[in-house]
Amino acid sequence: MCLTGFVLLAAAVSVGDPLYLWSAAWWYDRPSRKRLSEGMVDDASRLNLAAAETIRAESDPLRVERQLSELLERARRDDLKVSIAGARHSMGGHTIYPGGLSIDMSAVNGLRLDAGRRILTAGAGARWRDIVPFLNGHGLSVGVMQSNDDFTVGGSISVNCHGWQHGKPPIASTVESFRLMQADGAVVRCSRSENRELLAAALGGYGLLGIILDVELRVVPNERYRVEVGVVPVEKFAGEFLRCVRTENTGMALGRLCVVPGAATFLHEATLVTFRRDPWPVDRLPGLQVPALGSLRRQVYRAQIESPLGKQMRWQAEKSFGRKMASSQVSRNQLLHESTDVFREQNQDRTDILHEYFVPPARFEEFVDRMRTIVPRHGGDLLNVTVRHVLPDDDTMLRYADREMLALVLLFNQRRTSAAEHVMESMTRELIDAALDCEGRYYLPYRLHATAEQFRRAYPQADKFFELKRRYDPEERFQNAFYLKYGGRTN
Repeated sequence: MCLTGFVLLAAAVSVGDPLYLWSAAWWYDRPSRKRLSEGMVDDASRLNLAAAETIRAESDPLRVERQLSELLERARRDDLKVSIAGARHSMGGHTIYPGGLSIDMSAVNGLRLDAGRRILTAGAGARWRDIVPFLNGHGLSVGVMQSNDDFTVGGSISVNCHGWQHGKPPIASTVESFRLMQADGAVVRCSRSENRELLAAALGGYGLLGIILDVELRVVPNERYRVEVGVVPVEKFAGEFLRCVRTENTGMALGRLCVVPGAATFLHEATLVTFRRDPWPVDRLPGLQVPALGSLRRQVYRAQIESPLGKQMRWQAEKSFGRKMASSQVSRNQLLHESTDVFREQNQDRTDILHEYFVPPARFEEFVDRMRTIVPRHGGDLLNVTVRHVLPDDDTMLRYADREMLALVLLFNQRRTSAAEHVMESMTRELIDAALDCEGRYYLPYRLHATAEQFRRAYPQADKFFELKRRYDPEERFQNAFYLKYGGRTN
């Protein structure tokens, strides 16, 4: 069972008094997502519904290039804009252009391994949930990816993701090369020795430079970890976290901040979870398992929604049972093999919204202190804050890590109303200003609430990026909501 599963299950079986919380969470957790009508698209936010024609790419690698080339020719002939989608886990319309063509790359999912070189070639639509078991069978693992496995390779490198893999830059650093179909249908290979400029723009480029067909990724050995969990006050967290991630035998590491409302509790305490390398023959590591008791774990998590008591129970469980996890063992691949289903909002009237902010370690406490004021003032229903470690990114143009950073991943729950969206926008802009004032940045795959001035302050390379995009795509064939807001020209 993964770390999250252990903690949530522990909470459920150990706390008798608030049993009604879990029962209420079960009662109100009624998955009711409406199927999209034909000709409509949306993304993970469920706040970007738009009309667009979805074209599913062929799975046959011998046919897909011709199909996509013909599709781009049609787009030129009919003056249509093109957006590119995989799992659609971004939240700001990054995979959507209203009235355009939406290319679904999910069937382009072939996998091929050069075990000697430790190079995995994956189709852009391949999901990590298929890649992790594939590599596990060869004693290997993903070098850098998100903390969940629902996402596609093409989407992950298009947002230049990162995860619990400390002491590393984002995923771009593990990309050996990729093939890109440009607006004229030509296919080019991008690497650090071929088309380097395109590589820097397309990695973290949100599909605006072309269609990523397949990617070569450097992979690493699978390994076993021993779990350590400690509790520290937030004012000491950054120092303890850096000491942890700079220790040679640390395989992965993350922190979680207390979100229990109240002046004495909110963001004042943190758990620090360290996965220490515990050498073990790879061929003797246990096989991957489906996380157990998913429904029960989900109710424990969802019981936090609009419930200070639910948040308190979860936090007490994390602290109480964290120490009991000491010396428990888990493989690297098992940690990576977890879906977002354990926490994802399914009800029609609510949605989960992610934020992410990057701040230098020396400014971490200052940023958290600003959060303590901003979030409660706006009534933000904050369910989780995870802290990660990221090294500088030297590969991409729209880089969020221009130095060593601590990343704070915030998960909010909000109602799907215009009033709630307005409140979220105001809160987000204040949080972005706080991060910028602390020499930090915010992450681009989420809601497009940042002002144009905030965007360019966080990403001073933006004008060069958009200039390069228009040079390689002069007709601005590839577009999405992100480009329309921050870099597009009125057509």
